[in-house]
Amino acid sequence: MYLNCHTYYSLRYGTIKPEQLLTMASENGIQTLALTDINNTSACLDFVRLSEKYGVKPVLGVDFRNGAQQQFILLAKNNNGFKNINEYLSAFLHDSNLSIPDIAPELEDTFVIYPYIHHKNYQLKPNEFIGIKPQDLNHFKFSKWSKLQNKLVVLQTVTFENKKGFNTHRLLRAIDNNTLLSKLPKSEEGKETDKMLPYDELCGIYQEFPELLKNTSSLLNECHIAFDFSQEIPNNQKSYTTNEALDFRLLKKLTYKNLNYRYKNPDDIIYSRIEKELEIIKQKGFVSYFLINWKILKYARSKGYFYVGRGSGANSIIAYLLRITDVDPIELDLYFERFINLYRKNPPDFDIDFSWTDRDDITDYIFSRFKNTALLTVYNTFKFRAAVRELGKVFGLPKAEMDILTRGKYNIHQLDKLSQLVIKYSSYIQGFPNYLGIHASGIIISEKPIHYYTATFLPPKGYATTHFDMIVAEDIGLYKFDILSQRGLGKIKDTVDIVKYNHPEKAPIDIHDIKRFKQDERIKDLLRNAKAIGCFYVESPAMRMLLKKLQVDHYLGLVAASSIIRPGVAKSGMMREYILRYRYPERIKNAHPVLLSIMPETYGVMVYQEDVIKVAHIFGGLTLGEADKLRRGMSGKFRSRDEFLAVKQLFFDNCKKSGKSEALTAEVWRQTESFAGYAFAKGHSASYAVESYQSLFLKAYYPLEYMVATLNNFGGFYSTELYVHEARMHGGIIEAPCINQSFNETIIKGKTIYLGFMFLHALEARIIKKLLIERHKNGSFKSLDDFIDRVPISVEQISILIKINAFRFTTINKRELLWEAHLKISKVSIEDPIMTLFKTEKIHYKTPQLPSDYLENAFDAIELLGFPLCSPFELLETELKCTLKAEDLIKYIGKTVSIEGYLITTKNTATSNGKIMHFGTFLDCDGDFIDTVHFPPVASKFPFRGRGIYKITGKVIEEFDCITIEVRAMAKLPIIQDPRYSDPSPKFLSRRKHNIIKTL
Repeated sequence: MYLNCHTYYSLRYGTIKPEQLLTMASENGIQTLALTDINNTSACLDFVRLSEKYGVKPVLGVDFRNGAQQQFILLAKNNNGFKNINEYLSAFLHDSNLSIPDIAPELEDTFVIYPYIHHKNYQLKPNEFIGIKPQDLNHFKFSKWSKLQNKLVVLQTVTFENKKGFNTHRLLRAIDNNTLLSKLPKSEEGKETDKMLPYDELCGIYQEFPELLKNTSSLLNECHIAFDFSQEIPNNQKSYTTNEALDFRLLKKLTYKNLNYRYKNPDDIIYSRIEKELEIIKQKGFVSYFLINWKILKYARSKGYFYVGRGSGANSIIAYLLRITDVDPIELDLYFERFINLYRKNPPDFDIDFSWTDRDDITDYIFSRFKNTALLTVYNTFKFRAAVRELGKVFGLPKAEMDILTRGKYNIHQLDKLSQLVIKYSSYIQGFPNYLGIHASGIIISEKPIHYYTATFLPPKGYATTHFDMIVAEDIGLYKFDILSQRGLGKIKDTVDIVKYNHPEKAPIDIHDIKRFKQDERIKDLLRNAKAIGCFYVESPAMRMLLKKLQVDHYLGLVAASSIIRPGVAKSGMMREYILRYRYPERIKNAHPVLLSIMPETYGVMVYQEDVIKVAHIFGGLTLGEADKLRRGMSGKFRSRDEFLAVKQLFFDNCKKSGKSEALTAEVWRQTESFAGYAFAKGHSASYAVESYQSLFLKAYYPLEYMVATLNNFGGFYSTELYVHEARMHGGIIEAPCINQSFNETIIKGKTIYLGFMFLHALEARIIKKLLIERHKNGSFKSLDDFIDRVPISVEQISILIKINAFRFTTINKRELLWEAHLKISKVSIEDPIMTLFKTEKIHYKTPQLPSDYLENAFDAIELLGFPLCSPFELLETELKCTLKAEDLIKYIGKTVSIEGYLITTKNTATSNGKIMHFGTFLDCDGDFIDTVHFPPVASKFPFRGRGIYKITGKVIEEFDCITIEVRAMAKLPIIQDPRYSDPSPKFLSRRKHNIIKTL
């Protein structure tokens, strides 16, 4: 009897979760239910999948509305009708200029229900009906339609469950309309009666009009929707060529064609692995998936794009031979069953990383090359703090009160009633979908039209995007192609190009010569000493410290390091055990013989997802199908412990039967369980390691060029300032932007690095573009006047260039240049200059003598770049002697010291009992790293107070040759007053004079 039901995917309108709607139907004796979210189909497939569990027959449709104004409802008679509805809705979602018309379209296999409006004339087609709401019954009795009851149906809308749901609905409508709740128009909200009633009660309301009940029941009986959620057969594009048999022949041909490219002397192990994988890929129906990936990457190589194929796909030798990945699964003994096995229900996927500059073109290619293609959506949900802000505005709370609520520093019982309501309803709507976004990388290529499954919308990127997310896609058998972007590949690609122009005499770099890189002594030295700033994931403080502890200098060690740092291994205590066994081989004998035989290269320690599957299968006696449940539980996208618990008892029972002690079984299970949601596949780690070796090679041989590329790709783990510092540590001469030398990006000439204009805060892109075009066309600028004549620019914009000293080639003090600029540039709007035959001579004003020095330049740089180009230690109010440095700390192990450090980054974490603690990374006055740990009492008493130099007092701790300071006290040191706006003290003037002389 319910033709118009909403879930909370009727965004900022509905309040009911899809499964909750089914629960309500079951409790109210409703056997058939039509889901008709407002201009949205996000919940449809999940609704159908879950309906059998609740004994409810699902019907799908869409409630078409302009804002809150209902125009009509379309219901699908079958799957074809649902496709037609999706196509129709998508037309409006792709073009924001269109509005839903008053008259519904003629769509095959659909029903139309118009809401009853008194005195309105309807010209109804055979498949069209008028919906009579309970509140319409009195009017309806006296309308002409009361005599044409064969065209009438019951229209009891369901939007919320109860009074609280209605209140929530009104709040969501106020948020959507950006208005106070008290000013929300009634036309923008539903009726308080829009809720589900028990079947008998609903029938009682319409007892005078049994024909309506009969019509409604007949209409619902004619609707049948069905989707296959078994995941037995993939629904992706079934064949790459014209048929599946031809696909398999092509896959086999390509595999053997590329054999000599990867293996000079292939042996029986390689051949048997190929045949095994080909057979499984064929049986599981994944042939076209491999071929489509191959085609995409063939295109990428033709364009010279760098890419990395990673994830568990690297476990496949077929992927390696097709050049989808660059990881040799034979060399690393990668477990193919981690990627695909006959027991695996949900489909696999490849993760392909491209440079952030190339990914859009790859996406364009996919959409143009393959027919039924769409991006996947993500549900952007209400977060608690954001909800507090939104509801605070709806209730009219002052900003100061909202700040208190978002910080969480309040006693709920001491708040006024409005604030309590804000907290109450913010908690309630937390997790509600707010709007649809785009998945970071997921693309689906379907055999059937995308609209067979969902409507699509068109976000700013301009690609059709589904209404459902990747979890629902997998449920329906649509496995995604992950096309990701990362800065690391951009850095590698750009460095190769920069080396070409800065070292034209050198031979071209073969950045894919990974085998040579693995043996390179310079790279080994960088790894052992953790000197990898800028090099992909190995540059982070945690990874830097781990590399020092392990003293890794080989590929397999780096592969393992990238996985043992993950929370699953670290929190289980096995990271420490791995380090101990790595450094002290005699400890390996402590490993259980079975575990050591399963994982010899990691000394019997579970490090990778494959290890967990192997341990479950070999040690715990689980079948590969049962072990696959563990794999799902380890997957970050599911983050579910339920998958683990489903096989836990079986694991313990099998171990008991095989004579393993209860204590040993419990310990192995503890380690296994710690991987839930956090482990890396070994192939994933190996792919990362390959990219790291490419970065390390460039850093080892071309550190300045590599740092320039790092800057131009917007860094990595750290801020721009640290990469500038790193370039300086390698002998780079850092220059502020210059109008005659610099470009938008940073460039290098020899060892001199000119920072790019793009790093100047508030400098407009159009000004940069005009400057560069003019300089390229007519040569370098000769003076400030010449620049003003040739580049139309405002006083505000030219002031940025002058203050950063971009006119230093004129040798005129920048303070004087600022005076000139203000006198010579009109404040009116700037137009392009008109070329004249004779150049007008500028009037030269006498400007006052306004000297500036490097300290004032430092504060200008902080304002415009975000950091000084001098050492930050030179800006301290009291000059430091720097008697203790980072390199000296090894002499003071176990002792309490005080040392000064410039804060680089912090990591906040929590102890097992939820107390906040920190890890800090600082630079000493020589530019070397100081690592600190701040336990909760110290973290609370001596908090970080923003960027700057701190005096750190604490105990020097050494663990596996890695030095840290366990902080006991910390104070931020004061810097000088900004000399641009203050009168310096005599003491400071003396110091300034000394420093100026020192720089001359």
